[in-house]
Amino acid sequence: MPAIDKQLLSNSHSALIIIGTGMAGIGLARALRRQGDTRTITLISADSGDDYSKPLLSTGFAKRLTPDQLAQRSARDVAEELNAELITHTQVVHLHVDNQRIVLSNGHQLHYDDLVLATGAAPRTPFSVPENVAKRCFTVNDLDEYRRFYDALATAPARVAIVGAGLVGCEFANDLYAGGHQVTLIAPERAPLPRLLPEPLGQALGNAFQAAGIQLALGRTLQTLTLNPDNALSLHLDNGDHYVADIALLATGLTPRSELAEAAGLAVSRSGIMVDRQLRTSQPHIFALGDVACVEDVNAMYVQPLQACIKALTSTLTGKPTSVSFGAWPVIVKTPLLPVVAYPPATTPAQWQIEGEGNEMTAIAENKDGRLIGFALTGGCVRRKVELSRTAPALLG
Repeated sequence: MPAIDKQLLSNSHSALIIIGTGMAGIGLARALRRQGDTRTITLISADSGDDYSKPLLSTGFAKRLTPDQLAQRSARDVAEELNAELITHTQVVHLHVDNQRIVLSNGHQLHYDDLVLATGAAPRTPFSVPENVAKRCFTVNDLDEYRRFYDALATAPARVAIVGAGLVGCEFANDLYAGGHQVTLIAPERAPLPRLLPEPLGQALGNAFQAAGIQLALGRTLQTLTLNPDNALSLHLDNGDHYVADIALLATGLTPRSELAEAAGLAVSRSGIMVDRQLRTSQPHIFALGDVACVEDVNAMYVQPLQACIKALTSTLTGKPTSVSFGAWPVIVKTPLLPVVAYPPATTPAQWQIEGEGNEMTAIAENKDGRLIGFALTGGCVRRKVELSRTAPALLG
């Protein structure tokens, strides 16, 4: 049920509607108010609508933070701060572009002058989870999911199997280990962070994990999930090995939530809703922002590109059309067991030049002309991130 102001539902006109209350949606509304924008703003949230910093989700266990401590403001406080209407736990089920209306899951309709789709991305699970083990399997991509995961781990240290060794899987592996849990990391790739790091640097991170006591099952595919006679999870791998856990965290990637846009006839791709440099979709009064937006074929699901997009879209919506550009912003991976910074090349490099050994490694990606197009750093070498970022090409110039 809506948490705030049911009188909104009888309002026949709302100048700006933002669908989504993550960092993108709330961040845009906040930026508009700071610019003195006085239009009516309506935010619609599929979850609780509480304001929180998404990057903190993968640091909460080490810091012993409860979900309530991660929430910086309640939905009611957000609405009051922004002088906005906020409808929580409500889906938008239809988008009618011809008459600029949206239909909510409760049947009510709202009109917009401008609409921003900030619906984010949903966890992708490449395998089916049996119904009898579904309650033991979690994804964590928002605060509500973190609450459920936290509750499952709140009583005692647990054995946690993490499926997926990308950014989310590795950060949670480090965080859960620091929070006192026993962690097993399972992935088909031979080394962690395969999309960010060349394999030798990924192996360095894996070695740091193993040295700390995190169990690795890399180069292996999960075949089945079952409950054993002790009512624990059994994870059976393709090589015949199996691991036992109390719960499983599925960190197997994200898919932009573009179904609403696609059903309305907006241009979408596998990378999200297609937008121009002003974040405008194929419909002139509809914009997309955050993880769901694909800006000229670039979908950068990181904080710094999002901040650049919020700044540009704020200017556009307040009457100063502004094109966004992304600088060379490296990804800082939250793995204190081994600091990692990466700026993966947009194209396949001709070669990686790797220097160092052990935990202290630098990798430079070069194109066929020998120009730097990306880099990766581990250990104390992360100090070079500023220097190399100045040389690297912009993600979207």
